[in-house]
Amino acid sequence: MKEKVINILLVEDDEVDVMNVKRAFKKNNITNPLYVAGNGLEALAMLRGQEGKPPIIPTHRRLILLDLNMPKMNGIEFLQELRADPELKATPVIVLSTSDEDKDKIEAYNLNVAGYILKPVTFMNFAQIMVTLNNYWTLSELPH
Repeated sequence: MKEKVINILLVEDDEVDVMNVKRAFKKNNITNPLYVAGNGLEALAMLRGQEGKPPIIPTHRRLILLDLNMPKMNGIEFLQELRADPELKATPVIVLSTSDEDKDKIEAYNLNVAGYILKPVTFMNFAQIMVTLNNYWTLSELPH
């Protein structure tokens, strides 16, 4: 069976978390393309394309890993914008956040996230989460 490529967009402003995701991918031989946006506005531009240019991220088999606490446009605002866009609204999103607040979880699930995961403290736990997410989404049928 040919492995299905998933175009993963990490929307994260914390450089340490970005490095941890990249390290987890490398350590576990996750070869799916990883794109990084530092906030929601940057992520939307990468997904939509801008100034007549095509999107940076291929339009098929996309998955977004989303932090909630970011400058300029936070994760909830990004989700609201994403779900209001007919071209992007079906894109699966997994929230990766340090927020254990019920209000954040409820808001995220009301905006149709596919999952809400608390960021683990240790790199080993973080790497294991990346492997599990990658395995799950590789098996999942996503629109082409």
